[in-house]
Amino acid sequence: MLLAACGLSLAGCATPSPEALAANDPFEPANRAIYAFDEKFDSRVLLPIAGLYINGVPKRVRVGIHNVLSNAEEPVTIANDLLQLRVEQAARMTGRMALNSTIGVGGIVDIAARHGLAEQKADFGQTLSHYGVGPGPFLVLPIIGPEPPRDLVGDTADLFADPLTWLPSGWPLLDRVGLTAGVHVWEPYLPHARNILLRRVLEKGSLDPYATMRSISRQLRADEINGGAATLPPN
Repeated sequence: MLLAACGLSLAGCATPSPEALAANDPFEPANRAIYAFDEKFDSRVLLPIAGLYINGVPKRVRVGIHNVLSNAEEPVTIANDLLQLRVEQAARMTGRMALNSTIGVGGIVDIAARHGLAEQKADFGQTLSHYGVGPGPFLVLPIIGPEPPRDLVGDTADLFADPLTWLPSGWPLLDRVGLTAGVHVWEPYLPHARNILLRRVLEKGSLDPYATMRSISRQLRADEINGGAATLPPN
């Protein structure tokens, strides 16, 4: 589905302007059209669902769900820390997963954070950046939003590297991939919704909201790549 979306984006691309080429956005006409669709989807679907979840589910339950899903993603973080030769950080995240999986009752309680082992994500997009792979041209996908080619490849690699994809072995592969994809989507769901709200505040009054979104998205991702983005606490 992601590859098909990319193909549709590229196929709908008109000749880019010199300004778009200078901004490394050769698919700007298609990106702008998809951005307009995503804005409507966010307003009518994503943000209302996030609001219902926040208002309808007790905070303690939301925090527990966040912790469990985050703990399930720790093997991906550890693998990417090792690939980036961050052995000490990989050891810290291994200790974090061990504490939360046992004393933290399967990750429901973030015991590790109370002992100086705060959550710090690592993904294959960051790993590719570590080895000099550039982000590629700016790309906006339907529903997903800004997702440069490097991170699209990284997300796919993380999906298939996740142990949830391969366990339990008795399940059909597509079912396991679907479960893993659901975890990958839901775990960052509320931070993504809050990023949308933050971005809209920054875009307000902008003469070109699309260009502002492009700049903000790149800055946020650069902070994550450089390890400077703080993990947002669950609402």
